[in-house]
Amino acid sequence: MWQLHQFPLCPFSRKVRLLLGEKGVGYELVRESPWLRRDEFLHVNPAGQTPVLIDPEQQIVLIDSQAICEYFEETVEKSATINGTAVQRAEIRRLTTWFDTQFYQDVTGPLLHERAIKRISQSSPPDAKAMRESMKAAVGHLDYTDWLLDHRTWMAGATMSLADLAAAAQISVVDYLGGIDWKGHEQTARWYRGLKSRPSFRPLLSERMEVIGPAPHYADVDF
Repeated sequence: MWQLHQFPLCPFSRKVRLLLGEKGVGYELVRESPWLRRDEFLHVNPAGQTPVLIDPEQQIVLIDSQAICEYFEETVEKSATINGTAVQRAEIRRLTTWFDTQFYQDVTGPLLHERAIKRISQSSPPDAKAMRESMKAAVGHLDYTDWLLDHRTWMAGATMSLADLAAAAQISVVDYLGGIDWKGHEQTARWYRGLKSRPSFRPLLSERMEVIGPAPHYADVDF
């Protein structure tokens, strides 16, 4: 069976988990704390980042969330998440990259570092200014997702795609950390409620990170 090396609030691991859940691919979780920089993990992935997906029996090692997702798009026909015309597939990939890079850089990464990783790895308090800036950035980014969902059923078009899974992975971490004010973002909230109600999402709602618990509404599908 596949082994997914990850930690509970890694948004890129969550993206992979959502895709594997949609495609019905079984796996087991292996906890990895990349901030520890373990030699054994660095030997597998010199970048020291999660997720890493390993099949010990077939001696397959997959690294990087996008590479992992593309692998299963090519090898598992069920529930395609990069489909449509060439233009539509390009848009799915564009938005997936936007959430993985821009949204993570501006919102998820700083908030995750301040609220969780600093407390776990350094036992130090969060930087209030950095947290305010990331939460302010979240408002702007959700304004954009609201606009997208005003014009589309899903993030990249008429059907659910990898862009939706990437978005849900990032937003779910920020929501866990209490970094989203949902007032004024009903389009994105409605879309997110739909994602949260899917079987692939349920394991994420029950998982907890040490040191910091989720926002009160986090596990509520009808928040």
